Amino acid sequence: MVGRRWFVPLTALVLALSGPAGAAAAPAPADTVPGTAVAAAGGFGDPGPYATAVDVGAVTTLYYPRDIADSDRRHPVIVWGNGTFAFPVVYRELMLHWASHGFIVAAANTPQSNLGISMRAGIDLLERRDADSGSEFHGRVDLENIGASGHSQGGAASIVVGDDPRVDTILPIQPGPLADIDDVDVPAFLMAGQRDSIVFPWLVKRFYGDADHIPAIYGEVRGANHLTVVGDPGPFAAPTTAWFRLHLMGDQAAYPEFFGPDCGICTDDETWSDVRRNALADQFPAPAQ
Repeated sequence: MVGRRWFVPLTALVLALSGPAGAAAAPAPADTVPGTAVAAAGGFGDPGPYATAVDVGAVTTLYYPRDIADSDRRHPVIVWGNGTFAFPVVYRELMLHWASHGFIVAAANTPQSNLGISMRAGIDLLERRDADSGSEFHGRVDLENIGASGHSQGGAASIVVGDDPRVDTILPIQPGPLADIDDVDVPAFLMAGQRDSIVFPWLVKRFYGDADHIPAIYGEVRGANHLTVVGDPGPFAAPTTAWFRLHLMGDQAAYPEFFGPDCGICTDDETWSDVRRNALADQFPAPAQ
């Protein structure tokens, strides 16, 4: 178990505070069968097929497909926790990228997310919106497929929230140590930065070492420091999108990025300085066709 000793400060956040509240992702939505994944436009690091919108609330900021009210499918959910002293706008580009791929992102409006309370509140909010016949989200939220992610302190929060029975997978990005992954029972992709001098890679590896009871992957982004994901998410956009498309949409094209004998991230030395998969990840089955 990782000790509960300190919070991780996140600084220089002004780098990401520019740009309009909403954004448009290039192509129009593809024809789909309700409840199935929409094919990604290009690679997982490219914009997805949905134009996007932002709804800033008191507790939660939502990033989502702009025409969700007219969608013919339900959209999976990603709950997000910020780093210390940060707010969702700092990670705006990553949130909009996920939304362009068909996800509803519920980002906690708090700079102190470690307890995961505001992240759970994001799920509660979307449960209410989905049930509300007057909401544009009515009948459009896939509450059966929910992932949790976050950066730094928020990365630890995504591990904390991982014990919520509504959550199906976690993706902590450079997580601080205030969490216990022993309480998590869903697949985990733990991301570190090779040059992170705030959350050192060995701290993330400790989580990975404790995650032998679940399918877990450790990925260390080559050259990344603690703020690489801030603003333009760069090398974090594609793998995070692929992970969530696999686990929350059943996207078969994302499976070989992480699993099977030809694991893409395992052989991509340009992007990754270290990749590790535990025994349960080695045996992880492909999604049903």
